[in-house]
Amino acid sequence: MASQHPVRNIQASSGRSAAVERRNLLTVCRFSVKTLLDRSCFETIDDSSPEFMNFVSILENILCHKFKGQTTWFGYESPRSFWDYIKVACNKVPHNCIRSIESMENVQSSRAKGRAWIRIVLMEKRLAEYISSALRDLRITRRFYEDGAIMLGEEAALLADTLIGLNTIDFSFCLKGEALDGSCRAVIDYTPYLKFVQSADSISSDEEEMRTMGSSGSESSTPDKTATAASIFTEQSSLFSKCKRFEQKYRMALEQKSYLEELVRLREAQLSQAVSQNRALEQSLTDAQLSHTMDKQQLDYIILELQDQLTMLKNNDLRSRRELTAHLTNQWPSPHALDTNAVALDTLLYKKSIGQWEKSTSHSLKNLLEPPQFKHLESQPSSAKLTHSDTSK
Repeated sequence: MASQHPVRNIQASSGRSAAVERRNLLTVCRFSVKTLLDRSCFETIDDSSPEFMNFVSILENILCHKFKGQTTWFGYESPRSFWDYIKVACNKVPHNCIRSIESMENVQSSRAKGRAWIRIVLMEKRLAEYISSALRDLRITRRFYEDGAIMLGEEAALLADTLIGLNTIDFSFCLKGEALDGSCRAVIDYTPYLKFVQSADSISSDEEEMRTMGSSGSESSTPDKTATAASIFTEQSSLFSKCKRFEQKYRMALEQKSYLEELVRLREAQLSQAVSQNRALEQSLTDAQLSHTMDKQQLDYIILELQDQLTMLKNNDLRSRRELTAHLTNQWPSPHALDTNAVALDTLLYKKSIGQWEKSTSHSLKNLLEPPQFKHLESQPSSAKLTHSDTSK
């Protein structure tokens, strides 16, 4: 039982250390994003900005927190960079820059490609989108990170939410230079985020305490006058340091006041611009609605006019049909008259055909009844008469 207590203590201590490490990285990342947002109000953020260099170092440490190495055939584990995880987990992001980074000639190492990726997605204002897409693929994330890593914890969602604020900053980077050197390790500078605030009730500073300690050691060997002079000098030094400290606070308050005034002026300008844009949009919306109403009224009027014209054409067509029917009815005789005329015509044609048949029949009978010699005798006197008339002449 006694041997189990040290093991539990070690486990508890390691768990606390891991939790503190995660909390420190996320907290300093949040401070770094706020610092970048404040700095972007006054100048463009590029590689020369110390706030940006510190943010990149923080982000690299977060992405490399408990990152698994690559196991070789011999069982050894070789180190890897977070770029190996990003290019696999973010490959499904639409219009991603993975392939363009892989084809860059001046960027060779995996760490340099990861740093180039950070700069490119910041300029594209899509860093939070890439991180959120990578976190959604939990299977790939577990393949690259150990248990207890920030990317596998609940804090990862807070990290993605924190990085959304960077979409409002216009970054400008040069992807050729020492900033992408993959040989140096990223180191976080915590000093900009550490500040010791001395309470106003405290009247002594470090120098005063050192002076007080020195004077207290020499009081036993000096006369009373010297002690009085030393105490007066110490009191004057204390008052001077107090005034100096108040002056520093006053200057800091003035700087903060000017910064806040500038920030308020910028926000007011942005607000006025947004209000003017809103008014312009409202005016354009009103004009569009008015134009739509007028067009609708015109279309309704055209539809009514076309309906009237269609009704008129239908009535004219019906009237024309009736007139044509009446005209045809008046022009042609009645059916009874047509039947009478047809009977008369058939009778006339029948009679005519009967008369022609009778005539041809009588002529044929006449030719049959008369013999040929009578025809010859009848023809001779006529010829003799013709000869006699010629002789007499």
